[in-house]
Amino acid sequence: MENIFGQRLRELRQESGVGQVELSKSLGVSKGIISLWENGLREPSMSNLIAIARYFGVSIDYLVGLDQL
Repeated sequence: MENIFGQRLRELRQESGVGQVELSKSLGVSKGIISLWENGLREPSMSNLIAIARYFGVSIDYLVGLDQL
């Protein structure tokens, strides 16, 4: 299965010039969690999805690939 969320998170982070450590501190999670999300090994909770969407100014639909339907 394709990991659209992880790809989009990595792209947003890199385009914004934000490192995993900086993002993890802003979201209140560990750097390891950011890595697991980006590699498709874990999925974020709804509260984390909301926080990520707000942080980058995008929709949750965009983050999870529903904008392509």
